[in-house]
Amino acid sequence: MRALLCALAVCVVTAASGAAPAQVLDFEELDGWREDDHSEALAVFRQTCDLLKGPEWAPLCQLAGDMAGRPEAAREFFELFFRPVQVGDPPALFTGYYEPELEGSPVRTSRFNWPIYARPPELQDGTVWRSRMEIDGGILSGRGLEIAWLDDPVEVFFLHVQGSGRIRMPDGRVLRVGFAGKNGHPYVSVGKEMVRRGLLRLEEASARTIRDWVQRNPIEGRALLGLNPSYVFFRKLPQLASDKGPIGAMGRSITTLRSIAVDPLFTPLGAPVWVEKDGGRPLRRLFVAQDTGGAIKGTQRADIFYGTGARAGEIAGEVKDGGRMMVLLPIDRAFAMLPEH
Repeated sequence: MRALLCALAVCVVTAASGAAPAQVLDFEELDGWREDDHSEALAVFRQTCDLLKGPEWAPLCQLAGDMAGRPEAAREFFELFFRPVQVGDPPALFTGYYEPELEGSPVRTSRFNWPIYARPPELQDGTVWRSRMEIDGGILSGRGLEIAWLDDPVEVFFLHVQGSGRIRMPDGRVLRVGFAGKNGHPYVSVGKEMVRRGLLRLEEASARTIRDWVQRNPIEGRALLGLNPSYVFFRKLPQLASDKGPIGAMGRSITTLRSIAVDPLFTPLGAPVWVEKDGGRPLRRLFVAQDTGGAIKGTQRADIFYGTGARAGEIAGEVKDGGRMMVLLPIDRAFAMLPEH
């Protein structure tokens, strides 16, 4: 959650230009396709389909609206007007993300003394600004940009990774925050660095093990977190209802186990995506690409939104699985992605 919407036409042209191989499949080739709840997926698709650019999308969005209240017709809608396109070569890499629920304060206290910041007015999109270590060192202090204060620098770090959250204040009020911008530095994986240093084995690396290690080793841990120069700024979301998911890259709420973050250079934002995730909690279901992420790069790459709260965080933090993913594109657009012979 975490980036601006890229123009759909640009995304598709990039993928079709030969940068990645594309293969058009039949729906019969999708494992578990018939068993999914297509009406649920169609409802999520309708939430952002009006934002899709291109003449082929508008009539499909209208038809999707006409299907409301007709669950038996949802699968037929996708099969009639779309084709699955596998861009790039499997195996895919699927990870998970969630919306944290944290304790915090609107003012600094002896317990809550780690700030999350609003976007500085001088920060320009597409430019590289101050690093995480500089910001953590206090260069923004005293400017009134603090949105809230948390009680643990590790929780601040992982809130940056997730890009949104719910912060419960001492009076019980819940503040929802969402992505407002980043400092332009590339994302660096702390987990990979810990594996490289021998602090964790590759199979152990997860959000939970990283968090536990840093909390047990606060001085070394903070230095490790500082190796990721990328820094996220937030905005308050006072109008976002408690029953709605966080705001994704398309400016709309995302949906638990129906929304994914993708690389928009290869997967158009707003498009349906069929996911076949293997691993401990396999998934065979239709998602909608409604978000992006700093670490989500490449063709066969997606971050699955698992919901809100600690349990969702536990599940999301353990996901690092293979499989494959296929984007569903309007028929003419799908076949236009094939290389010319």
